[in-house]
Amino acid sequence: MNIDFRGRSYPVAPHLQHQNQDYVKALLMFAKGKPLGEKGFYWLKVHLVNLTEHKKRASFEERLKYADEMMPEICDSADNPLNGNKWWMTSEQPWQTLAACKEVAAAVRSGDPSKYVSHYPVHQDGSCNGLQHYAALGRDVTGARSVNLKQEGDFPADVYSDVVDLVRKEIEYDIQNETKDYVIAKICEPFLERKVIKQSIMTTVYGVTMYGAKLQIQRQLGYKEFPREHILVGSAYLAEKTFQCLSNLFTSARQIQEWFNKCSVAISKGGQAVEWVTPLNLLCIQPYYKSKLQPPDMPDKIYNYLTRKTESLRVADIYKQKNGFAPNFIHSLDSTHMMLTSLYCYRKGLTYASVHDSYWTHPCDVDIMSKVTREQFIALHKQPILPNLSNYFIERYIHSGELNALQYANLLKTFTDVPGTGDFDLDEIQHSPFFFS
Repeated sequence: MNIDFRGRSYPVAPHLQHQNQDYVKALLMFAKGKPLGEKGFYWLKVHLVNLTEHKKRASFEERLKYADEMMPEICDSADNPLNGNKWWMTSEQPWQTLAACKEVAAAVRSGDPSKYVSHYPVHQDGSCNGLQHYAALGRDVTGARSVNLKQEGDFPADVYSDVVDLVRKEIEYDIQNETKDYVIAKICEPFLERKVIKQSIMTTVYGVTMYGAKLQIQRQLGYKEFPREHILVGSAYLAEKTFQCLSNLFTSARQIQEWFNKCSVAISKGGQAVEWVTPLNLLCIQPYYKSKLQPPDMPDKIYNYLTRKTESLRVADIYKQKNGFAPNFIHSLDSTHMMLTSLYCYRKGLTYASVHDSYWTHPCDVDIMSKVTREQFIALHKQPILPNLSNYFIERYIHSGELNALQYANLLKTFTDVPGTGDFDLDEIQHSPFFFS
């Protein structure tokens, strides 16, 4: 594995590795096998259903029931993948689903699934993990509920559906009150669904701009029978409403992002790159620069390559430093959580792999990994992450530099204006079954 400047890890192997596409992941098994034991077969079937997306919003019991009901189709897929009923092909991740069908069928036919030795990796995925970190940083009760940090009832919350409901209410308001957006609201209303705005919700936390969100929604509307003459206005309208509703739902995330933006602009205006230290003491430095002497007609990549060894000719790119900091900081937190989970799983003798916020282990060890995942997320966010960041900025950019009185006062005000926190109790995560599921 290799890590980037934020601490996110990536396999060195370019092709046959577990962060590749669906058909590549489907080929990979753990070298060491373990008997399924008491709960392994349960998690194997739940994992199979998770891959299909058919019952992703259902309780674990309903997913298990669905797997049992579909057992004839599962076995048919395992035995006759190309000439049978091809149920596995209905999945959003068909090749991994086929691999899971073969594993479930083999366990069923072993006579005693609890003794069946499985090499198959079961995944536990974060529920919109970037927003989970924001909700934890801000101790945001409403946000925590929407991304399954706080559990209410037997069913998982779905932030994408929550935002769709809020956007629908905004559209209905524009229609009922015949606002200036009445016409485009009427056109968009039949086409509003989870899939249309899901990508924009998912990437907002990682710094997607309004323009980028508009293009994402435009692409989704292009797959439907949306009137082509209205697609530009319609995608812009839905992007605006999506951003507005997300901001209302995740108040603390908006406040934290705004503070991140102010700090990064203040730092990069002084010509320096934004840097910080993760809770694992990894120094992160954003590698976004531009040249002081760059000709206006020369592309950034060419000039940065020519001047890469001449630091005195480079200054921080304010625009890229600002846009990159919020998502990069959150990525550094999810990498920290992944590494802590990896370390403590290793201490407990588990086999472990990860794809950022998707953690893999043997079916029999899912309960142990789930416990470790929650414990380490809580331990991470019980650290004073934002106050520590504020103190680091003060030491790095104020006390170590030569500033006049006005610069000193402005930077100090920006760095110390840390957003407040809500009333969410992090320990509730221990009792939330769908935090990673």
